[in-house]
Amino acid sequence: MSVSLEAVTFDCADAHTLATFWAGVLSTEVDADGNQFFASVNRNAPGTALMFIAVPEPRNGKNRLHLDLAASEWAAEVDRLVGLGAKRLDEHTEYGAHWITLADPEGNVFDVAEHA
Repeated sequence: MSVSLEAVTFDCADAHTLATFWAGVLSTEVDADGNQFFASVNRNAPGTALMFIAVPEPRNGKNRLHLDLAASEWAAEVDRLVGLGAKRLDEHTEYGAHWITLADPEGNVFDVAEHA
């Protein structure tokens, strides 16, 4: 018996809006059955899907889990993500890596590392 990672799920205020942002980040589309209450990205594709579920309560405090992304055209990708609606929060160079911390339109924090 084994377990596999099927999806990373975001609680959010508007599932379709946040799914649209993350689909843009990943240069893909929101799955066809998405709406304001439930939406997904890459649910029927190989690999890990992202799912978005509307919940009534707001996010409180810092995420305990976040996505780490990487890009070879780092500066251009960070600018593209900001253009999609991300907000720059901080920049770090530690542990032999360089990355920027961003927040999605609902305040979920994620990082984009520079691929050397």
